Amino acid sequence: MRAFLVEIEPRADERGFFARTFCEQEFAEAGLVNRFPQASVSYNTKRGTVRGMHFQDDPHGETKLVRCVAGAVHDVIVDLRKDQPSYGRSIAVELSAANRCALYIPKGFAHGFQSLADHSELLYLIDVSYVADAARGVRWNDPFIDVKWPEPIAVISDRDLAFADWVP
Repeated sequence: MRAFLVEIEPRADERGFFARTFCEQEFAEAGLVNRFPQASVSYNTKRGTVRGMHFQDDPHGETKLVRCVAGAVHDVIVDLRKDQPSYGRSIAVELSAANRCALYIPKGFAHGFQSLADHSELLYLIDVSYVADAARGVRWNDPFIDVKWPEPIAVISDRDLAFADWVP
């Protein structure tokens, strides 16, 4: 399973446009997870806020569809699946209210982001319920995952600061 950038196809007229952001049938035809029983939001007051790098241990691994609905973020995923050729690689994309893209993140990836604007908000669709005991993370500046954050860190939680480095 790979990560995907999901771009909308707007149908415009004099009112503006309408666009589908998710289609269960199209996701199924592409072999993607197409059921998301949990939805969450992440609101970030200050530009430069970092959240991550988060994941849930198996058997509670999460597939997520993440979209920025206000502001903009530098969104990062890291493949933690040891049996994959992309193991340890990170990918970053900008998600913003302006570009309206979403990022499909398969289970087995750590996920995090840095807000690029004050008052940024992300909408998450998640295929499993959150299990607090399965919640894990990798340190935001772990040299193994080698994430390049575009801005100085303005805000980061004590929890995210305390995550250990990933052990390959």
